[in-house]
Amino acid sequence: MKKRLWQLSSHHLNLKELYANGQTISMPHKFDECRFDVIINPDCVWYLRARNAEQKHQWLEVLDMQKVTYGEASNGSGLKRHGSSVSIVSASVNSVSHSQSTKIVKEKMDEMETFRDLLVKQVDSLQKFFDTCKDTFSTEKDGDAIGISGSESPNSDHKMKEQLAVAAAQAFDFRGEALTFKTTSAGVLIALQHCLDIISQREDLWRKKLEKEVEKRKKIEELYKGSELTKQRPKLTIMSGPDYEEGPHSQIGEEEFFDAVEAGLDKLDQEQLYLEKLRQNSVSEGQTKAETHRLTSEIERITMEQLQYAQSGVEDGVWTLFAEDGEMRMYKREEEIDGLAVDPLKAVHTVKGVTAREMCQHFYNPDVRFEWETTLEKMTVLERLSDAACVVLQVHKKVWPATQRDALFWSHLRKVPKDMCRDAHDAWIVCNNSTEHPNFPSNNGKFIRVGLTICLMCQTYLDSSEENGSPPTRDNLTCKITYCAVVNPGGWAPTSVLRAVYKREYPKFLKKFTQYVFEKCRDKPVCF
Repeated sequence: MKKRLWQLSSHHLNLKELYANGQTISMPHKFDECRFDVIINPDCVWYLRARNAEQKHQWLEVLDMQKVTYGEASNGSGLKRHGSSVSIVSASVNSVSHSQSTKIVKEKMDEMETFRDLLVKQVDSLQKFFDTCKDTFSTEKDGDAIGISGSESPNSDHKMKEQLAVAAAQAFDFRGEALTFKTTSAGVLIALQHCLDIISQREDLWRKKLEKEVEKRKKIEELYKGSELTKQRPKLTIMSGPDYEEGPHSQIGEEEFFDAVEAGLDKLDQEQLYLEKLRQNSVSEGQTKAETHRLTSEIERITMEQLQYAQSGVEDGVWTLFAEDGEMRMYKREEEIDGLAVDPLKAVHTVKGVTAREMCQHFYNPDVRFEWETTLEKMTVLERLSDAACVVLQVHKKVWPATQRDALFWSHLRKVPKDMCRDAHDAWIVCNNSTEHPNFPSNNGKFIRVGLTICLMCQTYLDSSEENGSPPTRDNLTCKITYCAVVNPGGWAPTSVLRAVYKREYPKFLKKFTQYVFEKCRDKPVCF
């Protein structure tokens, strides 16, 4: 146990240290009238001694008040600021309660009443002194007049001496009364100043309380307004369960039943119109020639740009490796557009037993896309530019709480010229890029349009040279895959959430797609 003995006459006690830990107890000593102990916890006790019993009682009162104050500050919702140390000589307003301040003011008023009585007596004494001086002066003046007339009284000198002796005695009293008057006046001023200080402190305290009450009132008014707005909003009644279905004992009213049926029919009509629009566009515009299409030049330009982008390396220090699984490596660059994460992605993977053409054909072919793309809800080929180019509209499944997305893009498949991949047996590329369609504007309705630029370049390598002119088998085929993607999801999804989803879904997608192609092609003839 720590034992400390402090003399309060030479030390200011730090109340924060006393009340920092747990419950604090102040106990006066049983026998020593000047000593008291402060128990912070069983391991720390302060042994304190005041100069006299009065100072000890003052300290105990201050400590009790500070205990209440610090307890309220630690248990309440707000924070209070207190002085770093408190002493009897300089007690702050935070340590003086309302009742004690009222008691002090009454005591000061009593003191000023006593000072007033003293001042009255001292003024009377001074007035008597001045009256005596006046009488003495008048007598002396009359004596001078008698002396001039030549008729002097034998007792005049004796009376004059007596009056002067009385005046001398009064002069000594006057000096004492003057000092007493100054002291009393100073006491009155000190008492008045003390009362003014207490009044000022109480005024500051009440002002702070008023500010707190005003702030609480504003908060309550805001909560009240919010609750009123919530009450005024139309409540969405969700009716589900057998009690709200059609039947003789249905609990739904006629108006609610009609509204529900009408809303359901409107939704069905909207979905039917959307599907009919997709069907009409896919049929009427399905035979557009690539040579005369408006997208021909754009497809050529972007495809060649993506081919060069896919062939560039990742050793420039800009790319960051964020996923690795066997032969698969995934790199990214963190970029944002309008606060949304649109991080460019580049993945490098190697798959045995398939060719570059097989891999790219399955990635391009819309007819088999539902077999490996599990996020699709609907897909429609709006235009077929050629056998290797088309315009596709995809509607992805809704993932709560995100808004449902759709994507409109052209897709193009081509073989890479031999002079652009000399070290590989052959190479193929699929390029997808967002576009616009007059019949399907972006962000029209319940979908948010996704912007994308995706490139899949695959290269075929033969593991060993062919002997006896026999065709290659899947055992000696290796397909090197380079996948590049820049996706702008649109909407207002948080950036951290988007990056977490990218990190999780991209590796899973690429691994699942390559496994799908391998399963589809392993029992089929090799196709270059």
